[in-house]
Amino acid sequence: MASSTVTSAQPDRPPRPNLAFRRLRGKRSPAEFAAAVRRAAREIGERVSCDARYVGRVEAGEIRCPNYAYERVFLHMFPGRTLTDLGFAPRSSVRGRRARTAEDALPAHLDGSPHASCETRGVAEPYELHELHGLRASSEPCDTQDPYHTHDNNEESDVLRRAFMTSGATVAAASLGPLGLALDAAAAGRPVRRAGAGDAGALEEAVRRIRLLDDRHGADGLYRRATAPLRTAYALLDAGATRQATADRLYSGAGELAISVGWLAHDSGRFDDARSHYAEALATARVTGDPGLEAHAFCNMAFLARDAGRPREAVRAAQAAQRAARPLGSARLMSLLALREAGGWAGLADRVGCEQALARAQAFFGRGASDADPEWMSFYGEAELEGLEAQCWSTLGDWPRAARHARRAADSQDPHFTRNLALYTAELADDLARGGRPDEAAGAGLRVLDLLGEVQSSRIHTMLAGTARVLLPHRRASGVSAFLERHASLPRTA
Repeated sequence: MASSTVTSAQPDRPPRPNLAFRRLRGKRSPAEFAAAVRRAAREIGERVSCDARYVGRVEAGEIRCPNYAYERVFLHMFPGRTLTDLGFAPRSSVRGRRARTAEDALPAHLDGSPHASCETRGVAEPYELHELHGLRASSEPCDTQDPYHTHDNNEESDVLRRAFMTSGATVAAASLGPLGLALDAAAAGRPVRRAGAGDAGALEEAVRRIRLLDDRHGADGLYRRATAPLRTAYALLDAGATRQATADRLYSGAGELAISVGWLAHDSGRFDDARSHYAEALATARVTGDPGLEAHAFCNMAFLARDAGRPREAVRAAQAAQRAARPLGSARLMSLLALREAGGWAGLADRVGCEQALARAQAFFGRGASDADPEWMSFYGEAELEGLEAQCWSTLGDWPRAARHARRAADSQDPHFTRNLALYTAELADDLARGGRPDEAAGAGLRVLDLLGEVQSSRIHTMLAGTARVLLPHRRASGVSAFLERHASLPRTA
């Protein structure tokens, strides 16, 4: 294994755990605490993509001092405390220099100087300025081996870490730092350099940003933009890595990215593309012996098989996912996989098999969240549990029961995640319509239409179209005509 070509200043000791921050989390799981951080950010107009992994890195001491956006959020969450009270090191001690003020930082950033140092680039800027100017990372080498410097600097740098940026429902591709440079090299026919820790970090952040944007806006506007980072990820794998630990992160990140891109294809109705991406992720998992990635790939394959009208394949894939997931120790993961199996049994019209799988899903869910839960499962809470159960009862034709669970899903969904709120409400509208309650169905349908300015999902459009067909005989009923007229005025998607 070749050594790194970058000489790094290694720390004298491993990171010291941040026990103060851990105490503040209390009894909440890392995923639950991350959700609280995101809510606090929205309260003050910040945008952070905090997840369970970020919380874990803070508590492990890998992030000695948060970036300025996170600092504002944490101080808002815990008024009266300083960063030191929260267990962080002073910014000046982490940087090896005094903390820069906005006056110091803005001129260098605004003129786009390629000579800004790795240490200072992107440090004192709010996210909005990074997205406004859309700067690319320069070719200046950064120290990618020091865990103190790298993790902290990468968390600060939107140039390096953000795969996508958004304005309302419009999503545009942004440079990925090392991934962007690798993509340029591949496009020009030049050999891609060997990957380092910075590339692995950028890849992992790309996966997070895609998932977050899908939660907010749906898949249709994201899919084609997301395929370029995936090609780059596999180009980096082909080029090799400087260290085995980096290679492991790259394989895991590439597999997770393939699943994320596959889901975007799946949710936008491109089932063949989705099947290919999921198979690619499964192959990556098998090559590297990664049971977590294998369980995730089979989980999505089960969902796709159900949607594609292959329920028996859905059952087999869900059962394979459960076999891979058992050693991981995550009850929440086993709960989701049992729901995937239940969806397959419902498609086979096997009510007993479906009810048994649903009972297991509820039992596993009742055990609560844990540190063993995979990072990608941050979406899976009470709302998703209710929503997936609603889909099972809908498939079995039990419309009242389906509507009851769909209503619970919509009521418990965080309104910030617009796509899921629209999905659960569309499910509710369809269940009400098919259950003979046209007025209530039309009201729910109108609420979905109000959300479509922020959401681009072929799945939701298809569900609404089905609801409109069911409601057509009731077009003279109160409220139904308004829904049908607004639905008819929607632009037709290709």
